[in-house]
Amino acid sequence: MKRLLVVIAFLFAAVLLGACGGSSDAEKASTGSKDDVIKLTYAFFAPPSTFPAVQMEEWKKRLEERTDGKVEVELFPGGALLEANNMYDGVANGTADIGLTSTSYEPGRFPLLAISDMPSGYANAKSASHVTADLVEKYPPEALKDFKIITTFATEPAYIQSKKPISSFGDLKGKQLRIAGALTPIMEELGAAPVGMSQAEVPEALQTGVVEGYVSSREILKDTKLAEMVGYVTDYPLALNTFIAVMNKDKWDSLPEDVQQAIDELNREMTEFTGDYLDNHVQESITWSQETHDLEIVELSDGEKKLWDERLNKMQEEYVDKVEKDGQPAKEYLEDMRALIEKYNEQFK
Repeated sequence: MKRLLVVIAFLFAAVLLGACGGSSDAEKASTGSKDDVIKLTYAFFAPPSTFPAVQMEEWKKRLEERTDGKVEVELFPGGALLEANNMYDGVANGTADIGLTSTSYEPGRFPLLAISDMPSGYANAKSASHVTADLVEKYPPEALKDFKIITTFATEPAYIQSKKPISSFGDLKGKQLRIAGALTPIMEELGAAPVGMSQAEVPEALQTGVVEGYVSSREILKDTKLAEMVGYVTDYPLALNTFIAVMNKDKWDSLPEDVQQAIDELNREMTEFTGDYLDNHVQESITWSQETHDLEIVELSDGEKKLWDERLNKMQEEYVDKVEKDGQPAKEYLEDMRALIEKYNEQFK
């Protein structure tokens, strides 16, 4: 009798455990387990305070919301995973799923984008971002053919930011100024002595006198506190930095269709968001620099501006001729670029 009771108790416990297990499996099937979450890594070389990193945070937030938590994005700004000089290669080999960098950091790799990065009369970052996004869509860079382009945006035009006022060719002659590598010829054309270095090296280079200034968009005055070290901004728009975020193609192909659709929807949204954010942030930066560090804006005379325009326009056209001879549709690209600048400058003035 005792043995029978033990057997019955054992069978009852087994049935109970089976029911609980079935309930747990059903719950997992209906709600999805943590293992089902798609995890993406996103790398960038500059600190979290910079505007491209702010864009990353916004992209992550929007994607996770739109996929109802189906996707989780882990951000690696500040070179924590990949640096500027190995960003695209690192995404290609799977070190990161997504990478963001400036195409101007890789001279010669993006011959058509180098045309639109040159001084061209962009009114602001929003206009520049839309122009470059349209151009990248119509003329996809050959260097990125094995990637999925996630979004494209641009800085406002760069400005000379220096320890001493610069308002003429004479002031620029021989001046050692930091500039991104691909844009070095612009400052050489204006008579300066460009110095190649990472943006992170600029504060020490200014302190030690290695450089007397730098060429960059103006949000950096506040973001990296460089207004403490330079007192002047020359009011002449120079080159752009174009940013393109790319995803590893195999990772893209592995994503469900609804996730791909959400990422595609965010492409132009982030172009719009980043241009708008940067233009507002630039104004905050200039106001803060003027009020906190007495920053001065240096104007060019009409005659001096005309000279700078003539030199840089000639340089751009010569470069276009060279790229056209190399078999690229450079003249068509330039024509499209000028039409887009006119369109978006009017739209976002």
